[in-house]
Amino acid sequence: MTSASTFPTRANAGATPGLSTFVPALQRLGLLAFILAIWWIGSLNTPAYVLPGPLAVAQAVGDLAGTETFLVDIGATLGRVATGFGIALVVGVPLGIVFGANRTIGNFFEPLLPILNTVSSAIWAIFAMLWFGLSDMATIFVVLMTAMPLIITNTWQGTRNVSPELVEVAQSLRFGRTAILRKIYLPSILPHIFSGSRLAFAFGWRVSLVAETLGASSGVGYRLRQAADLFQADQVFAWTVLIISMMVAVEVGIFRPAERHLFRWQKARSV
Repeated sequence: MTSASTFPTRANAGATPGLSTFVPALQRLGLLAFILAIWWIGSLNTPAYVLPGPLAVAQAVGDLAGTETFLVDIGATLGRVATGFGIALVVGVPLGIVFGANRTIGNFFEPLLPILNTVSSAIWAIFAMLWFGLSDMATIFVVLMTAMPLIITNTWQGTRNVSPELVEVAQSLRFGRTAILRKIYLPSILPHIFSGSRLAFAFGWRVSLVAETLGASSGVGYRLRQAADLFQADQVFAWTVLIISMMVAVEVGIFRPAERHLFRWQKARSV
């Protein structure tokens, strides 16, 4: 009797993963179809220079993809964002660990981080134009100054949450500083670093478009401003769709696989 009642439970458990993957995908497709339907209905009685329809925007995307500068502009924006984000990660993570592990240093620099986090990206873009002119470094600087405080803050908070008891046990077992950092601090702060990095990349991507709009001669932001100056609404919407598509591709293709790989031990522990 017991085996008969448990058998269906195991069968259902085996079928759950496929169902759990299919249902969210179907929901996202439904949401996408709903948005496209609302967009199409709204464009029926609206001038094309105000709200072009989905078909017109899709055609504009195809036209942009056929230009010689299309891949160059996308590559320029991705390269600037990746460079600024990479520098922010290399600098921000060690600083966050130092600030969190040493309370004296952390308390000294603590008032500075809220100020950096509240400075508008437009202000950083203006400074970048004054200091670097129309160059890649201007956009890289804006991304860096936007992403780095977020990474430092998250890493700092994660370091502060490390259990002092675990550190004391490791010290009693004569662990060196490197071993304590690798076996105690890193596993504890890694989720904070990852969430801060994901947020920093998203903000960095947004502000890169602002920087390119104000001071660049190539890139997605530059083309977006160029289309707006020429009142080419279909191209403005086309670039917007491409921007969203690239962000989704980075999230699905990089961040989510990295999250599954880095934190697979959490799922194993929960099972």
